[in-house]
Amino acid sequence: MNILAIDTSNYVLGVAVIKNREVVGEWVTNVKKNHSVRLMPAIEQMMRETDTSPDELDQIAVAHGPGSFTGVRIGMATAKSMAFALNIPVVGVSSLEVLARQGTFFKGLICPFFDARRGRVYTGLYDEEMNVVMEEENIDMKTWLERLHDMKQSVLFISQDESAFREMIEQELGERAVFPGAAHRYARPSYLALSAMKKPASSLHTLMPNYLRLPEAEQKWLRQKEK
Repeated sequence: MNILAIDTSNYVLGVAVIKNREVVGEWVTNVKKNHSVRLMPAIEQMMRETDTSPDELDQIAVAHGPGSFTGVRIGMATAKSMAFALNIPVVGVSSLEVLARQGTFFKGLICPFFDARRGRVYTGLYDEEMNVVMEEENIDMKTWLERLHDMKQSVLFISQDESAFREMIEQELGERAVFPGAAHRYARPSYLALSAMKKPASSLHTLMPNYLRLPEAEQKWLRQKEK
């Protein structure tokens, strides 16, 4: 099976091509630039470098959030448009699950997270077999850490936003808090593709972004409507 993987759900822009379960190409950047301008050129270059034509693709995998509202929409729109044009399946995978796969060699709990602003995070909890221990949610980080503290187990924290929360994490969990090296703090699109192989295809019409909260504009609209 040949899979094109697309992740624009956060600062990291990632594109990968998997052929017969082998990673034949992967391109990742972690810079604050416009994904909408850079995504298609990245896909075209990856397809060219791996000698892959569009009609050779069997599936498209896309990170469907949580993360940046705009970033998630860019990746979703591109993946669904390509899948429709090529008449192939598209599979949505949680951006948190993709990030958590960086920690599958850790013997303990794995906690991927993204900064959701105002002291909150998008997060979830997995074991080393990638079974869900606690479901994904948008939660106050202090509240989340109190839950982890009560579990009394070592936890691997994986995040591009580690520096913003590391002190708080260490204060709450002490030596039970584990942090990976810099190369393992970012999601890789190859893991996205490999995750998608284990999931059923989604309908183009029902595959939706997983925001874990309403965009701010919609929140304001609802508050005004309630007045």
